[in-house]
Amino acid sequence: MMTSMVTGFQGQPPQGHLSGYPFVAGRENVVACAKHFVGDGGTRNGVNEGDTVSSYDELERTHMAPYLDCIAQGVCTIMASYSSWNGTKLHSSRFLLTEILKEKLGFKGFIISDSEALDRLSSPHGSNYQQSVLSAITAGIDMVMVPLRYQLFLADLLHLVESGKIPITRIDDAVVRILRVKFAAGLFEHPLSDSSLLGRVRCEQHKQLAREAVRKSLVLLKNGPDSTKPFLPLDRNAKRILVVGKHADDLGYQCGGWTATWEGKSGRITTGTTILEAIREVVGAKTEVIYEENPSESINRRDYSFAIVVVGEAPYVESGGDSLDLKIHFNGAELASSVADQVPTLVILISGRPLAIDPQLLNKAHALVAAWLPGSEGTGVVDVIFGDHGFQGRLPMTWFKDVAQLPMQAESNSYDPLFPVGYGLTTSGSNDAPARAL
Repeated sequence: MMTSMVTGFQGQPPQGHLSGYPFVAGRENVVACAKHFVGDGGTRNGVNEGDTVSSYDELERTHMAPYLDCIAQGVCTIMASYSSWNGTKLHSSRFLLTEILKEKLGFKGFIISDSEALDRLSSPHGSNYQQSVLSAITAGIDMVMVPLRYQLFLADLLHLVESGKIPITRIDDAVVRILRVKFAAGLFEHPLSDSSLLGRVRCEQHKQLAREAVRKSLVLLKNGPDSTKPFLPLDRNAKRILVVGKHADDLGYQCGGWTATWEGKSGRITTGTTILEAIREVVGAKTEVIYEENPSESINRRDYSFAIVVVGEAPYVESGGDSLDLKIHFNGAELASSVADQVPTLVILISGRPLAIDPQLLNKAHALVAAWLPGSEGTGVVDVIFGDHGFQGRLPMTWFKDVAQLPMQAESNSYDPLFPVGYGLTTSGSNDAPARAL
């Protein structure tokens, strides 16, 4: 996946391209960054910026493998991780950054720090800053992301070089690597981006591609009490449809973190279509769609054909997403369960990861869909639940029964998931292209 993104950004290197050297195909391509090197996905208890405790062989086999492909495809930059390996911060590990990444793996681009990472090398953050600069640059960091204290950084770096604590050969190595990437990207010939490409941003072709990605990524976890009585697809000409939940009409929640703001936020953060808006666009002319974020009265009396309850997580990034219970936010599970007690209900989960699903909710819901974070194109969700396209997504990870089971390994003898990795029910869609003969 990471390698595909690298070639998507930079372009496909030609036959005979030397592995390790940076490559950018042309002005319509951009420099890619593979991150975060290395092992940040294996920290103890999954703690952000935590410590990955492992042998080198395990680190190489499990966590370093994706970088080999990226380096072979000419990735221009690699970002070091905030995390540690066996107690040593990655940003100060000369062994991993220089001896392994640069020398053993042959990476010829430049290593960039994470934002304010040097501040995190000391406790409390930001203390003993000159020593942090010395440690990171000596370890092999070539470019430093310093959003605030850049004047102090420059002064400390200059002092360390002039005093001989950082050898000029280390500076030369960094400069050569940075210049190599700039030459590969054509920045000296064309220092500014091509403004004629601006019209492609959020163009119709890109929106349609995003919509397609949404519908293909949805995972159908439950569809009716059994395979003989499917609940989906829904009837777009139903008399009255109830739509419930904060996530049904919130573009910010669909997008999650790292979007309009760092942590993400609620509301209309960009142009796009919410799931509620998409439902209203596709239902029949005589169908009544009623939206209640939190139904305040008994809904049995309204004679609803069915309900669509959209619940999930609030946006988060990094440590803001750490959770010991992985519960659905805003009492979403209780809300979905209450609605399902009264009306046949489809539950749609908006989340960046598997969440805790109460067995009672799973039993009550007529259908359950993992929609992940569909972003701006909520229409992609509606394409599938109303049957224009079929469900085809599969779980890329195990869905646990209880957080006490985490971490889960599919090869373990005690493996007992709610839904196993690779699980996903399928349906056929009226607009799906017929299978082509090979």
